[in-house]
Amino acid sequence: MTAPDVSVVIAAYNAADTIQRAITSALAQDGVSVEVIVADDCSTDATRQIVAALGEPAVKLVSLGSNGGPGAARNAGFAAARGGWIAVLDADDTMRPNRLARMIAAAEGADAVAAVDNPDVLHQDGRTERMFPQDLLADMPALTLPAFIDSNRIFRSTHNFGYMKPVFRRAFLLENRLAYDEALRIGEDYLLLAAVLASGGRCTVIPEAGYLYHIREGSISRVLHLDHVDAMLAGDSRLLARFPLSGEAAAAQRRRTRNLMETRAFLALVHHLKNRSLGAAAKVALGDPLAIRHLAMPIAARWRRLTAPPIHRKTAASRAASSSSTAQDLALKNKG
Repeated sequence: MTAPDVSVVIAAYNAADTIQRAITSALAQDGVSVEVIVADDCSTDATRQIVAALGEPAVKLVSLGSNGGPGAARNAGFAAARGGWIAVLDADDTMRPNRLARMIAAAEGADAVAAVDNPDVLHQDGRTERMFPQDLLADMPALTLPAFIDSNRIFRSTHNFGYMKPVFRRAFLLENRLAYDEALRIGEDYLLLAAVLASGGRCTVIPEAGYLYHIREGSISRVLHLDHVDAMLAGDSRLLARFPLSGEAAAAQRRRTRNLMETRAFLALVHHLKNRSLGAAAKVALGDPLAIRHLAMPIAARWRRLTAPPIHRKTAASRAASSSSTAQDLALKNKG
């Protein structure tokens, strides 16, 4: 059997409402032959049944034996892939029909092993927003490791390139033994592309939008917790143990590590404030004053809310709710 040009891997967990839409958009790609691999991460809804009922020869269902998170699901999909290229598609997103052909042509023309484009954010009310300014990406023919690391800093990064959905040359992943870090359930996408770049792989950038990032209004975004930040720090440590960095990349990594430590201190501080553990909060503040300075406004708002006399708490709560980055609402734009 002839291998397809590209394998579209969709990690799915309880995606019955959107999985068929995602598959349809993958099969509708122009100019390339496609296989779709749905890696079901032990869904408890009808996701598997919907995929199986399609009866589409180009669609393969891979069912995980236990729930392992998005990294484990995508790794299972990658292992089943036969295409020369692998594209990642979220189960609630879609792609424009010309996306994969354009990305693969651009990557091959640039002798690159990966390509990223500019997602459009689609709101439920029909509004569309470009995730990144097109001029920004037009001036960036290739995504470098220092720029990629620097873009992935919480609070500080204006444009987080970790939200891009890459297309990878499968042979490069196999030759360099690159896969998702299954210990992470947030930030696993970042680590894989960082590993590709750290391995010497070139990633070309397409400034036009081809990936459609669907937002469901009223959905609850995943909130960043201390254990998520700890997992990110551990994942970065594993990456650095395998790929020692130097020069600008090493400097960018130091900034990212410091940023994660600041974020961790901030989350710990707000946790203690929320629980009115003022002594523990003071200890955290003294241990990491840079985090306090960096995040002074949301901390002050929350402090006012938690320390205000009962009669004034409603007003303080209103002020805190208007702050742009309160800790427990620090969402990673993960949908649903």
